[in-house]
Amino acid sequence: MTQPNNYGFGEEAALLKDSARKFFREHFPTDRLHALVAADPTPGRAPSCQWDEALWAQLVELGWTVLAVPEEAGGVGMPVAAVAGLVEEVGRAAFPCPLLGTLNATYVLVACGEAGAVGLADIAAGKAATLALTDRHGAWDPAATEVEYRDGGLYGTAWFVQDAGKCERLLVCASTGAGYGLFWVDAHAAGVTAEADGIVDLTRDQAHIVFDGASGIEVSGNALSALHQAMPAIWTLVAADMVGAGEWQLQTTVEYVSTRKQFDRPLGFFQAIKHPLVEVMVQIDEAKSLVYNAACACDSEPEKAAQYAHMAKASASDMAAYASSRSVQSHGGIGFTWECYVHLYFKRQKHSQMLWGDGVWHRARLADIVIGTAA
Repeated sequence: MTQPNNYGFGEEAALLKDSARKFFREHFPTDRLHALVAADPTPGRAPSCQWDEALWAQLVELGWTVLAVPEEAGGVGMPVAAVAGLVEEVGRAAFPCPLLGTLNATYVLVACGEAGAVGLADIAAGKAATLALTDRHGAWDPAATEVEYRDGGLYGTAWFVQDAGKCERLLVCASTGAGYGLFWVDAHAAGVTAEADGIVDLTRDQAHIVFDGASGIEVSGNALSALHQAMPAIWTLVAADMVGAGEWQLQTTVEYVSTRKQFDRPLGFFQAIKHPLVEVMVQIDEAKSLVYNAACACDSEPEKAAQYAHMAKASASDMAAYASSRSVQSHGGIGFTWECYVHLYFKRQKHSQMLWGDGVWHRARLADIVIGTAA
């Protein structure tokens, strides 16, 4: 099967992306982001979940949370390429919300077949969700889960759960004795306790969730298969978020070095500034092309989706690290201050760089696919 032209990014996808950019420009400028998540600069402050629930409700009303939900389940059923365009704009705005987690859960539920309908119905009704499947060591292999299902309940701890403070549902991977299952769990049910983690990213929250006999609806008795099918879309979307954030870093830094003068010249006149920013642009373009190639593969070339998604996430992770360092350094002394907005994106990018595996991890998985046991 071959991919369509333009990665299958059609007119509807372009309209969605443009409307998202306009929405964030009008309703969530960067100064509002800073006031929301960076009001307290106190070192060692307790972890908090800062987000605009009213603005999130507008996104739900716009139907953004159901873009990946199939039409027969009450959603829109848009291709991954279109969803990636939206997520890119969320990353550009660094908007604190559970959209990425909800989309991730959606793709896994779709992979569960008919049994996933109960979860898709909740998402279609506006419930935010996130995945709970990682062990304490941060292994992205779901078979490493520390949660087990026994005696009709879930026991153990799921670690590194993203935006847990914003979500109403959890999609939990647990060992069952006969294998691994996926369970749809109310985040506020008895036997579910979320303990917030302190993380560098101010635009997200994270928690480890303790299960002590919590009940849940089993949506798959073969979790590893469903997750294997959904992971390429999950890797692609987080890479899309990083591309959007990288574009903000580049644009903001170019604007700054074009106006800030030193030795009677704009900073951007000097090659020591100019050349690294060109390299940032090149890395963003590379990552963006790989993101939409991977998204298109998820839609039309599933046998290649994992390979291309590994390439996209590896490239985006490397780009995020480089773009972040150049954005701070190019702003000079002010770039290291709390009042300068670039630190918000620096921290979001560093978190995203490691989320679902960094560049080294994805290149190792890519090597397994491309050259097999020789890797």
